[in-house]
Amino acid sequence: MSETDIAAARAAMDGFMEAFSAEDAEAIRTRWCHFPHVRFHSGKVTVFERPEDFSSIVFNRQGQAREWARSAWDYVELVDAGPSKVHFRVQFSRFRPDGSLIGSYKSFYIVTLKDGRWAIQGRSSWAE
Repeated sequence: MSETDIAAARAAMDGFMEAFSAEDAEAIRTRWCHFPHVRFHSGKVTVFERPEDFSSIVFNRQGQAREWARSAWDYVELVDAGPSKVHFRVQFSRFRPDGSLIGSYKSFYIVTLKDGRWAIQGRSSWAE
C-alpha cells in the first residue's frame, strides 16, 4: 500500500472528525462514511445500511454527550493497511462549550476504499 493511500485514509479520519464537530451530518453521510456502516458501542452493534440511516446520540445530546460541544482526536495510530482497507487505533475526547473535558474514548476505526473514495466503514468504541 502506498503512502499516498495511507494519507488519503488518514484524511478521511480528519474529515470525519471535522464534520462531526461541526454537526455536519450531510458531509458524514456523503463524504466521510461508507455504507453499510457498522458501529460497535454501548454493548450493541448498530448497522447503518444507507446514508439516510446515519444518526448520532451526540448530535441529540443524549447520554455522556448531554453537554457536548465538540470532539477531537487525541491520537490516530496506524495499525495495519492493505490495498483497500486501513485500520486505525484512536482515542478521541469530547468537550463542553467551556472547553472542559467530558471524557476520552479509545476506539478502533476501519477506513475502506470504495468507488475510488476512502471513508470510514466501521467503528468500535467505549463511548455511548
